[in-house]
Amino acid sequence: MRLFGSDRIVKMMERMGLEEGQELTHPWLNRSIQQAQKRVEQHNFQIRKRTLEFDDVMNKQREVIYGFRNEIIHGEDVRDRLMDIMEEVVVDKVTQFTNTESQFDEWKPRQLADWVNLNFPIGLPEAEILKAADSGKEQPVPDSLFDGLSPAQFAVCNFISDSVRKAYELKISFENPDALKEVERFTVLSAIDRLWQEHLYEMDSLRYSIGLRGYGQRDPLIEYKAEAFKIFDELMVNVKTEICHNIFRSASSMLAFETFLKNVPRETKHDPTSAFGEPPKPGQTKPSDVVSEAADQLSKDKPQPKRTGPKVGRNDPCPCGSGKKYKQCCGR
Repeated sequence: MRLFGSDRIVKMMERMGLEEGQELTHPWLNRSIQQAQKRVEQHNFQIRKRTLEFDDVMNKQREVIYGFRNEIIHGEDVRDRLMDIMEEVVVDKVTQFTNTESQFDEWKPRQLADWVNLNFPIGLPEAEILKAADSGKEQPVPDSLFDGLSPAQFAVCNFISDSVRKAYELKISFENPDALKEVERFTVLSAIDRLWQEHLYEMDSLRYSIGLRGYGQRDPLIEYKAEAFKIFDELMVNVKTEICHNIFRSASSMLAFETFLKNVPRETKHDPTSAFGEPPKPGQTKPSDVVSEAADQLSKDKPQPKRTGPKVGRNDPCPCGSGKKYKQCCGR
């Protein structure tokens, strides 16, 4: 009654001398009590509705993640799903580092090759990326996964995906066929579970802090949905990227893993570049050679001091006749 009753009723209760905790039994207050109770119920209903709207956002994300997880758990062949995830990540990275259609000078083949070699043991040089892009300029681009890519980007995606598939076929040739399915399933599930737990903590932090957006005349629910969508999109990208990172780092036995490592490329050599990003010209010296030659030249040109008179000790009288020691006069 104090919060949801009218001011008229509050003054009436004070005039009647009602004390704290005393039962309200006066017939004039029955209608006011019903209206206050109705307002309380409406207020609590709005709170529950708001909470449900926030929970629906998290529930939709939970359905997507658990659907993906159940697909891996109950699927018969996880290898095909692994390769599909690998292709999706490769397409995203190719699009990131090759954001133009025909201007190869604006591409970033070095960064793309570094990412590929960091995640997949195929020893891919950057020259092969440009070669694949140049050879696939006229190829048609199918729809579905490769929609929006240029023919050159599509050729690079095919080249990298085929190289990774060949490397994975080499890897599974040394594995135990009975344990390989469980290893592949564990690779996917471990990435999902670890990143999903971190995502839950991040969503809880967002839920408790999003109410401050109301001070900026913004609807916290709309802001929460927008931020949650961005965070969940990053989660899916991180899950697929970690799966690709762990495909070749899991094995059914240590012997199989060591045997596979003996049959993969050991290193990849990049084309040499100068400090300004251009390839060195024929006959151009290295920076270290330039530094050493300059140091030798300076040592040759520097005049060497010569003593013309007798040698004077530090504590001997100064030859200038000042009466002071040499170290305190001319030898200072």
